[in-house]
Amino acid sequence: MNAAVTLPPRTEGVTPWVKWPLTAGLAVACLYLVFAIIATGQYLWGVGALVLFAAAFYVYLGKISFAYRYLFPGIAGMLLFVAFPLVYTFQLGFTNYSSSNLLTEERSRQYLLDQTEFDEADALGYSLHADGKEFRVVLRQGGDALWVSGPLALRSGKTPPVVTLQTPSQASFAIQSPLTLRELIEHRNVLQQLKLQVPGGPELHYAGLREFAPIKRLWTANPDGSVTEVASGTIYAPNRDTGFFTNADGVQLQPGFKVFVGWKNYARMFGDADFRGPFMAIFVWTVVFAGLTVLFSLAVGMSLAVLLNWEGLRFRTTYRTLLFLPYAVPGFISILVFKGLFNQNFGEINAILDALFDIKPAWFADPFLAKVMILIVNTWLGYPYIMILCAGLLKAIPADLYEASALAGAGPLTNFFKITIPQIIKPLTPLLISAFAFNFNNFVLIALLTDGRPDFLNTKLPAGQTDILVSYTYRIAFRDSGQDFGLAAAISTLIFILVALLSIANLRLTKSNDSGAR
Repeated sequence: MNAAVTLPPRTEGVTPWVKWPLTAGLAVACLYLVFAIIATGQYLWGVGALVLFAAAFYVYLGKISFAYRYLFPGIAGMLLFVAFPLVYTFQLGFTNYSSSNLLTEERSRQYLLDQTEFDEADALGYSLHADGKEFRVVLRQGGDALWVSGPLALRSGKTPPVVTLQTPSQASFAIQSPLTLRELIEHRNVLQQLKLQVPGGPELHYAGLREFAPIKRLWTANPDGSVTEVASGTIYAPNRDTGFFTNADGVQLQPGFKVFVGWKNYARMFGDADFRGPFMAIFVWTVVFAGLTVLFSLAVGMSLAVLLNWEGLRFRTTYRTLLFLPYAVPGFISILVFKGLFNQNFGEINAILDALFDIKPAWFADPFLAKVMILIVNTWLGYPYIMILCAGLLKAIPADLYEASALAGAGPLTNFFKITIPQIIKPLTPLLISAFAFNFNNFVLIALLTDGRPDFLNTKLPAGQTDILVSYTYRIAFRDSGQDFGLAAAISTLIFILVALLSIANLRLTKSNDSGAR
């Protein structure tokens, strides 16, 4: 008779007395982070973070399929590192966010209201006197002692927040010789923290080695959100079209604040004649640069792959290894090496051209030559990738096609254009589109080789003749054009749309190739 086997009850991996306190601690930490985000004024992002945290707790604590627990980290990562930057960049493109309009309206107003200066008209001279192990501050006017502080422990660095002053008679303090300037400097750090309260008068602050003075505010707030300059009485109201506090004469105050400007940045790209000129030239050059790079790399890479596929060629492995080296060396090293080789005065390329043809081209000063140089360098960096791709695709071409062509009396060029290219161009097309998209955003090459120069002349924003859209955006956002983040975000959005369209085309071509293969 078989004995019944009793299985132990199933238990969870973490005991409840550990699980729930840990969950509560995580919940408190998440709520604190949400409130911290909301406290900065970012209400939408705070709500988004709250939804994300709530979803995480629901997925990992609720009774749902385990598949969602594996999917959630990937989805959350996509939202945080892909969707969030895209949405943030997109919404920045509709604002005037720049180096002069960084703050919100409230923070810009508060910055003005916090501005103060010393009131020199009511400043009083002072001297510091020893009183045993402590010190006293004596305020003077015209050489006469008006007020005396209580004993201060300056050596310990501990001073009361506000020191109430007394008259010399109330202090019962025999004023002795003051400390020398050198001794006064030793206590300067502590004196800077002192606030002296005159009875029935203003609060005095440290204003230098010789005087204390009251602080007066330069601006006052008005109920309608405007501010008034105390000295002149001029009112500055927030202009929510320009993002500045402006008076009746149109004078603007710094700093400005971020406001919604609608399609202004996009209209500027295509509607402003002074901006449209270099922008359209850069856009056309970006397309030409990416297209010619792919074309030249394809021509060189495919030709070398076909040549290395010739079985009668000796040392094919050695040639293939040497030709692959440009792809093995880090790109930024090769770019910097070429930058030295193309140097007009000391580069090896000009030395050879000077010896053979007595010419020294200005590769970095002439716009056309600079673009030719960029295409040469990028072709050198890109052809090994195409060569390796084509070498693999050539192996998939049936040999009987070439045998039939040989029987028909066709030569190598006929085989190349009639058999090789038609057989490999279809599976190669999606990869070429990917290469085009990569070069469309090839910031490293432009930044290291020419830095976008030579520049266009007489433009509102600095723009280079060899800049592509991504390097031009970088200059607008972070370099010498006033850091116009809103305009840079609009251009980045345009670049994203173009690259997204290329990606969609790539996916469609890949799908059609898969369908054709079936």
